[in-house]
Amino acid sequence: MRAYARGPYAEALAQGHNLPQVQVDAVAAKLSGYTGLTAEYIKEANLRVSPTRFRKELMRDQRLIIGRYDARFEGTDLDAAGEAPGYDPSSTGITGAFVSAFNDYLDRELKYTSKETYLPSGLNITRLGSQPPSGEQRRRRRRRSRGAAHAGCLRGGRPGGCHAQESRLKVFSANGLFDLATPFFITEYDLAHMELDPKLRGNIEFGYYPSGHMIYLNVEALKQLKSDLAGFYSRAAQGGN
Repeated sequence: MRAYARGPYAEALAQGHNLPQVQVDAVAAKLSGYTGLTAEYIKEANLRVSPTRFRKELMRDQRLIIGRYDARFEGTDLDAAGEAPGYDPSSTGITGAFVSAFNDYLDRELKYTSKETYLPSGLNITRLGSQPPSGEQRRRRRRRSRGAAHAGCLRGGRPGGCHAQESRLKVFSANGLFDLATPFFITEYDLAHMELDPKLRGNIEFGYYPSGHMIYLNVEALKQLKSDLAGFYSRAAQGGN
């Protein structure tokens, strides 16, 4: 799938509306086999299906949507005809447990009480007197902060950049295979376009786990992540001062 995305699929999209119909049909059929979406839907989307649309369309016939942070989560949606999911099942599926555990920790371990409201998501934190961002506003923010900009900052060559100025910097990229918020192939693509000097490219390592954005939700993946990070820290410490 990586090879197809980098090669024939990218070449087809580069042709825009000049792509011959026979190739449109072939690409749609290939993507249908990879994604589970119908070839007709993919063609109606001009061969470009966003993660949001994918989450809504994949199980529409069952009135189900899948998670953004973790596509292993499913949920029912009141509007089966909509363009986008009404919520993120992978967020609602865990938020209650996180909030309860946090409150229990504050109360029993820290002996801390407060009248402040605990907000589990940074997206809900706004300036005093302002309204929480709408779904569309959050989507625009995410689009503005796509990975290429972050990869550029990581590389250096701009204020706050790191790799070009500090050759001993080590980076570990942990990727959940079912993460539709920061899909692993986009991460690979962005980091591959940092234009690093060849001798620095080995400073970046990757880990892949059968989980979503919060890798620790899969206990076995959590154990593997802990082991991988321990090894990464050890190697990084041995290679620098």
